[in-house]
Amino acid sequence: MAESEQGGEKTEAPSARRLQQARERGQVPRSRELVNFATMIGGSATLIAIGGTLTGRMSQIMRRSLSVDPERLRDTQSMTAALGEAAASALIALLPIFGTLIGLVLLASVVLGGWNFSPVAMTPDFSRMSPLEGLKRLFGLRGVTELGKALLKCVVVGGVCAAIVSWLFKDVMSLGHMAPRAAIGRGADLLGWAFVWLCASLGIVALVDVPLQLFQFHRALRMTRQELRDEAKESDGRPETKQRIRQMQQQLARRRMMHKVPTADVVLVNPTHFAVALKYDPKNMRAPRVLAKGVDLVAANIRRIAEEHRVPVFESPKLARALYKSTDLNHEIPAGLYVAVAQVLSYIFRIRTLNPTVAARVARPNPTVGDEYADV
Repeated sequence: MAESEQGGEKTEAPSARRLQQARERGQVPRSRELVNFATMIGGSATLIAIGGTLTGRMSQIMRRSLSVDPERLRDTQSMTAALGEAAASALIALLPIFGTLIGLVLLASVVLGGWNFSPVAMTPDFSRMSPLEGLKRLFGLRGVTELGKALLKCVVVGGVCAAIVSWLFKDVMSLGHMAPRAAIGRGADLLGWAFVWLCASLGIVALVDVPLQLFQFHRALRMTRQELRDEAKESDGRPETKQRIRQMQQQLARRRMMHKVPTADVVLVNPTHFAVALKYDPKNMRAPRVLAKGVDLVAANIRRIAEEHRVPVFESPKLARALYKSTDLNHEIPAGLYVAVAQVLSYIFRIRTLNPTVAARVARPNPTVGDEYADV
């Protein structure tokens, strides 16, 4: 009972597959406060960097706008054309700031969860229009967290803004007594530094929001132990499927094994229950190697293939049983069976060179197996 209750709680970290599925649905961690911080710091830094150039261009625009040509007053479209020229000049002057802001917004948006395009996230979700779901989000844990973050933001940013206004009030009021060009330059400088201090306050909020967003993202994707077990089963396959795969693998291995039987030097049998095919190449092998082995029906099939391809079949129950149980496929036989197997192979290699009549009179060896293989 305790295990089932514990298995229903989402206490486990999300798996890699769960995270991938979330990305496919468009769920990635994002921080709006980080975007706001990047926007403000980028705008203020760019404004300070190009403040002198921007001041000169704005002064030129103001001078041209205030300079009225009497001849153009007769043209009813002159004011519209002048306004268009001034707007185009101002836009060109502000393009570096706009470009920097756009680049930083895109960079800050993907710095947490990376670039992600999900068509699933673009499909309409009418459940979000439900008033009940909206109330759950509003009064849920996430809503309370957003409220606390908004209050923190209000206190920090509001306090910094009040300090900036109090600090720069006299300088701003003195701009009215300055020449236009100097006033614009001084105003841009004051605005830039005001943005810097404001960005410092937004940086504090972003430092709180980034780990909070990561925590909420992973917390929302937590899994129960049962979900982890189900996912593991789906990943590894059902027991029936795994058993079927193992059967197919065994069949393929058995077929490859049977194809090697015709190349064997000898097949040791028991005479019907066990069969082991051996191959020995002195130039490439330190000891004889097992090419195929099997019991019952597999042993009978090995013996049948050996007889069809005229591979010698040697009956030695103890040796065949010891080789089957002590040696894996494609492995060399153990040192304890060297002498017994050598007796068999010497006999096989000898009768190959003799005619059948003489070979029939050669005494068959009776290989002995050590006591350490008696119970193998």
